[in-house]
Amino acid sequence: MLVIYHNPECGTSRNALKIIQDAGYSPIVIEYLKDGWTGAQLLGLFAAANLTPKQALRTTKSPAAELGLLADTVSDQEILEAMIQHPILVNRPIVCSPQGVKLCRPSEVVLDLLESWPKGSYYKEDGEQILNIDGTRTSPVP
Repeated sequence: MLVIYHNPECGTSRNALKIIQDAGYSPIVIEYLKDGWTGAQLLGLFAAANLTPKQALRTTKSPAAELGLLADTVSDQEILEAMIQHPILVNRPIVCSPQGVKLCRPSEVVLDLLESWPKGSYYKEDGEQILNIDGTRTSPVP
């Protein structure tokens, strides 16, 4: 089973979802901006993805700066509490699969979580090629 915590307004999230679907999977799609987060849910996802709340914090196009969350002195607990109040603060997409849990930025990181990939040459919505015609990656994921 695959689960994607998705924001349909985000190109990276749309690309990851499309890669999953084009590889033949029917993931459970959770639009976290509508559903929100619980502390336990976030802690579980972050632990599985080996992330801290600070590492998972969305710092651009979010209220992180206005909320004072970018200072080095802000604790992970403070960030976690802000993420529960403001779901947009969680960077996305987060994908859960039998192969693990990852924050899929860039979107092609999702390939690490899939047993099968889309066939042939494959391009993201901005035109960037991520798979060659033979199904290999065009470049290593950072």
